[in-house]
Order: sequence, then structure tokens, then C-alpha cells
Amino acid sequence: MQRYLIVLEYIGTNYQGSQKQPNKMPNSINPVNTIQDELEKAISTLTKTKTKTIFSGRTDAGVHAKGQTAHFETELELDPSKFVNSLNGILPSTISVKELKKVEKTFHAQKSAKARHYRYAIANRTQRSAWDANCLLVRYPLDVQRMNIALSYLKGEHDFTSFKKVRTSNPAKICNMYEAKATRDGDFVYIDFIADRFLYNMIRSIVGTLLLIERKSLAPETLKDILESRDKTKAGSTISPEGLTLIEVIYNNIINGDSL
Repeated sequence: MQRYLIVLEYIGTNYQGSQKQPNKMPNSINPVNTIQDELEKAISTLTKTKTKTIFSGRTDAGVHAKGQTAHFETELELDPSKFVNSLNGILPSTISVKELKKVEKTFHAQKSAKARHYRYAIANRTQRSAWDANCLLVRYPLDVQRMNIALSYLKGEHDFTSFKKVRTSNPAKICNMYEAKATRDGDFVYIDFIADRFLYNMIRSIVGTLLLIERKSLAPETLKDILESRDKTKAGSTISPEGLTLIEVIYNNIINGDSL
């Protein structure tokens, strides 16, 4: 069996997350549609064998990706360029494959990852634009300098319980935040996070808290106080997923891009 790494991008708006879920949602007659469902269907069509993929991790419903990764195995020796072209020919327009490469059997899309890079995009103006797809509109002015002071308190290894969804089966709470930074480009504000792991809803909760601090003109140190409280009730709201994108999954010498 050959093992392959696949790098893909997608617009997550109409999907119930990246990874497979039960066939039916509670009290619903509609099937759950995920990125993994579509990818496995396309790969299986081309390999003529039912193929399972292992994703680097889950992105929630509505979250996008520019550099999601997964691995799969097949008995076939694939031509990467031809296989990518064929996949993109049958995948929905909201999903595309950027790269395919053969990797060692020891490689694992999730377990081999060293860090993940996410970006939250905000359109910061009083009125919406038809071109503001995949970002959140914030009508009050944002001070990037203040935001970066607040974000600086998140760097390093911390207990992020304050920004974790309360009812989740995953007991993890410690993350090592390598980068947390806001930048402005015209009417847009981008908030980038690089960490070894992220908890369920963590980024959306952090950004929601940042926006609360800005809207109420609270001291940037408020974010530090909330982090150290380990109390989810003190954090801001968990904002919508529309502005959140997985930029890259970072491995050693596999994918070029951000380095730690």
C-alpha cells in the first residue's frame, strides 16, 4: 500500500464541518454533508476502491480552509499531477485539491502535525459590501495596536479553559500559542493564530472576547484576566464561523510555509 498526503482548500459555508458525522442529524431527514464525505467519494471513484481519509483535524461547520491536509492509502502508484486534475474535475466547486505527494508510512496527517495556522478575517467598516464573502462585518472601529497588546498575553503555554466550549467530551485544555497577531489592510483586519493545538470553538471565543474589549473600550489586559480566570462565563460570545479559515497545517519538511 502507498500512503499519500493531500492538501486541499474549501469554502465551508454549506458543510457540516470537515470530518464525517453520523448519517443523520437529530430530528432531521437530511444527510450530513462534510468535506471528508466529498473527498472520499471522489478518491474512491478514481481508485475504484472504497478509500478512507485521515484528516489533520476537524474544522467546524461553516469554517473554511486554504491548507487542510489528510492522508490516505491505495495500492495504486499515482501520478500526483494527473490525480489532482482528475479530483478537481469531479469535486464540488467549493472544494479543490492543491497538492498530492507520496509520504512515508510513518506519516500521519494528524499525529505528525507540529502546529496549525488559523486566520480570522474581519471587514471593519460601517456598511457591508457584496465582496465581503468569508469575513465578519464589524461596524465600530477596531484599534489593531490595542488588539495586539491583548493578544500578546495569549502567547506561550496556557490553560485555555476560558475559551473552550463548556460541554465537550475532549478533556484537553492546555495549548502552546506560538503566534497571535492582528494586522490591518485597508478596511480589513486579520487575526492570525499559530499553536500546537486549538480547543473546540477556541479561536471564535477569543475573537469574540477581543471584539467585546474593543466595543466597550476595556483595557487590553482584560484578555489576560479572562485567560487566567479559567472561567468561560467571563469570555465574550463565540462569534460566527464565517470569518475563520485554516491557513496551513505545519509539518517538519513536508509543507513549505510558516516555520516555528
